[in-house]
Amino acid sequence: MKILLLSAYDALSHQYWRKGLVGAFPEYDWTVLTLPPRYFSWRLRGNSLTWAYSKREVLSAGYDLLICTSMTDLSALKGMVPALAAVPVLCYFHENQFAYPASEQQNASVEPLMLNLYTALAADKVLFNSVYNRQTFFAGVRRLLKKLPDYVPGNILDLLQEKSAVLPVPLPNDVYLGKVHDTSDVLQIVFNHRWEYDKAPERMLQALKILKSRKVPFRVHVVGQGFRQIPPAFSEMRSVLSEQIGCWGFIESVDEYRSLLQKSDAVLSTAIHDFQGIAVLEAVAAGCVPVVPERLAYPELFAKRFRYPSFEKDAEKEAETLAGRLEKMAKAKAGGELLVAPDIKALGWRALRPFYQQWIRDTAKV
Repeated sequence: MKILLLSAYDALSHQYWRKGLVGAFPEYDWTVLTLPPRYFSWRLRGNSLTWAYSKREVLSAGYDLLICTSMTDLSALKGMVPALAAVPVLCYFHENQFAYPASEQQNASVEPLMLNLYTALAADKVLFNSVYNRQTFFAGVRRLLKKLPDYVPGNILDLLQEKSAVLPVPLPNDVYLGKVHDTSDVLQIVFNHRWEYDKAPERMLQALKILKSRKVPFRVHVVGQGFRQIPPAFSEMRSVLSEQIGCWGFIESVDEYRSLLQKSDAVLSTAIHDFQGIAVLEAVAAGCVPVVPERLAYPELFAKRFRYPSFEKDAEKEAETLAGRLEKMAKAKAGGELLVAPDIKALGWRALRPFYQQWIRDTAKV
């Protein structure tokens, strides 16, 4: 089977998925086109223009299936490249723009919302990486359609629901590592998310400051990827928690990073935006106990004992709740109790490959 794979905004999480997908199906003939994850607004609306007139020969090479991410301007691309018009399309939603919290620097725009909607409508099949992602997409589409003034077809939601399903981004087989139990009495916490506002680092900072004030021994490893605009909570954290900080900054070495996960006790999330939470899942696969909020995709991933109550509108109350959860874990470890992570082998490529294969075959009609 000849497959064209398009990743229009090839962020790390998108690379993670597409490389895993290509690697899982070496029997297929893959052609992959990507665009770098920068200039978000232009990339979202301009990828069709870029590809249609700079990669026309590649796009017109004749394919049995087109797989694209939701960032792809699919309807425009199919219109500008006639050879793609009849190719069946499987679209994968890593996220949806209806549920993405806007930062102070971003202006609210309907453009990303319409692009998500048009791309989903132009695809034959649509997959979401979590139930949360799918539900918020449909809720957002419903709100958007109600705001439009006239001539809105009444069957849009039904059409989309009929051709969509949930299929997570699988974890690579090599992330399932044997736990290395830390011999100290100190709780080892890892925060391995992007250093951006939507991961709500100020909530983590507040919770850890409470732990420190209670004289709870802990060590925190803050090892996510940083960008040009880093939330001020990180610099404050490094200052006020200097004695408690272990590893700091992005770890280039995969082996070193995974070794840290193996040795840590807990992986922490305070996110107000996460459609699947790959960073948390990788840490759990390595043996970390998840400490995650009761929101986003986490309720569908982890049992209640791994989730702390969500107070999204009251960050201070949530920090108190989180600090209490971490304090209990610290006391349990100090008392010699083993902190056991949940089994998430069902989210690996070994388990999910047959489901991907079925969706590929069904969409391509082979």
